[in-house]
Amino acid sequence: MSTVTEPSTPDRARSAPSLPFTTAVRTVFALEMKQRLRGRGWYWMLGIWFVVVGFIFVLGLGVIGATDNEGGILFDLIVGFVLFFGLLVSPGLSANAVNGDRAGGTLAILQVTLLTPGQLIAGKWLASWAGSLAFLVLSTPFIFWALALGGVTGQEAVVSLLMLAVELGIVCAIGVGVSALANRPLFSIVSTYMLVALLALGTVIVFGLSALLVMEERTITSSYYTYPESSLDSMGAPEPGAELECVTQTSQSEVPNTQYITWILAANPFVVVADAVPYNVEDLPEPETAGPYGPTGGPYYTPGVMETISQGVRAAQAGPDTDQTCEEAAQAFRPLPQETPVWPLGLGIQLLLAAALLLGARRKLTMPARRLARGTRIA
Repeated sequence: MSTVTEPSTPDRARSAPSLPFTTAVRTVFALEMKQRLRGRGWYWMLGIWFVVVGFIFVLGLGVIGATDNEGGILFDLIVGFVLFFGLLVSPGLSANAVNGDRAGGTLAILQVTLLTPGQLIAGKWLASWAGSLAFLVLSTPFIFWALALGGVTGQEAVVSLLMLAVELGIVCAIGVGVSALANRPLFSIVSTYMLVALLALGTVIVFGLSALLVMEERTITSSYYTYPESSLDSMGAPEPGAELECVTQTSQSEVPNTQYITWILAANPFVVVADAVPYNVEDLPEPETAGPYGPTGGPYYTPGVMETISQGVRAAQAGPDTDQTCEEAAQAFRPLPQETPVWPLGLGIQLLLAAALLLGARRKLTMPARRLARGTRIA
């Protein structure tokens, strides 16, 4: 009687016991955070970040101090600044999370434990996200300072910070996914920065180039207030007591019909954050009088950086304004209503990209591996 020994199969390897998901993710998270906190470079980066944000805030406080929307502008400035540098810092914190351990010979040690690939990926992603959120937390003194100046509602502040944290988490997920798929840390860091640049800058470039493809010839009617020629002296100055009159001009011109291509901007991180914020457009100050070059007499409303981005996207959604009345020309900044927001589409695109990369990373870390790239270090 002969005994047949069955070879081990990947199915049996998958049937091995595993740790509870929460416990395993917490373990990987703790290991990653201990590695980060042991290095002095981490604290140097946080210190430099605090000094730079403080310098930008104080500089903006001195420059913008004379405007009516001081608090709103400074809050938008800090949110935009944190998002901009978060897009630069997050890839560095996450793009070598997996292949960095592979190069150091510690990844195989984790793979032979009871940790599953999904638990390993989740723990490293959460650690990278927590690291990027530390820069946001360090900016809170200036955020609260801007809130104390007024001009920002609680709903605007909560949504801005929440969407900012979500964007940092998505960028970290992209970095962790690329780090597992790429064999070399340098290649994964460069690839992550290229993906982030594609979302932040590539969408704007594609939108600008696509505007040439949707050019249409339209009749442009523009109206404005001006002084009649009979009331001007030899120097071109109006006489005392002269009244403005409404002048209308009509011309034929080619303008881009941007309402067909606004969706291209949806995946931009700045557009996602700015478009999701419910800016308060009620009770804005009205100009006292109308002048030939716009409103005069104040008070004026100056939007912040992120609010300007939001209004730019809404103007692109509305398409070209081919009929401007004198009343519209005489008004100060009047925000456009948000009809169909684009941020859900953009957030969905970003989540799909991050999920695809993380799923690919999970398959890459599945053991036993059937095929390894040449020169891949195992232990």
